[in-house]
Amino acid sequence: MAGRTSTDGHRADRDPIVRRIAERRAQLGLSESALSTRAAMSPRYLQHLLDTGPGFDPGGLLRVAAALDLTYQELLEGRGAPPPGQPGPGPRPVLEQLTAAECWDKLGTHGVGRVAVPVQPGPAVLPVNYTVDDGAIVYRTSPGDAAAPAPGEAVSFQVDRVDDHLSRGWSVLLTGIADRIEDPAQIERLAARAAEPWAGGDRAVWIRIRPGRVTGRTVDTR
Repeated sequence: MAGRTSTDGHRADRDPIVRRIAERRAQLGLSESALSTRAAMSPRYLQHLLDTGPGFDPGGLLRVAAALDLTYQELLEGRGAPPPGQPGPGPRPVLEQLTAAECWDKLGTHGVGRVAVPVQPGPAVLPVNYTVDDGAIVYRTSPGDAAAPAPGEAVSFQVDRVDDHLSRGWSVLLTGIADRIEDPAQIERLAARAAEPWAGGDRAVWIRIRPGRVTGRTVDTR
């Protein structure tokens, strides 16, 4: 079999990138014209850049990646960690409810969960590093941050795990009231055992969620 020509090689490099750009434009609702404006280039130059492949103007392709909220590596090679749950269900899926004790066992002592808070213009769901403390969820955030609900605010907190390979997983949901921990002795005790927030920065506000209801579900196959 004859080797590929240089033109074929350009096409092999180019086509996956063109496909990723088209898919990402669709996700963001961007036209080609809007993308070229974001990338600070003319539509004709954008088309020429896509026709010639990544070796023609790496700097221009970097601007296209940034305009699509992607890294240069993600544009060239695709995203390494797609959202979970893309495979279909298992052969015999079984949905079961978890007891409250099983829910707390799934939560463990700490991890990353999502808190849902009633903000404007609509509810926000935000990831936080949490610690389980005396039957409550505790996390740190910044003053004025969306993850800092007002004292007495009703909130939800959710943690889940998904196994894409086996099409199974679990989810735990807590609903309750949020308050702020201001006692220095409590803060000192929690600071000694709580994990540092991944987001870093000044996270001096301690939030406690006292759950009124704890529910959970698991999906498995048999």
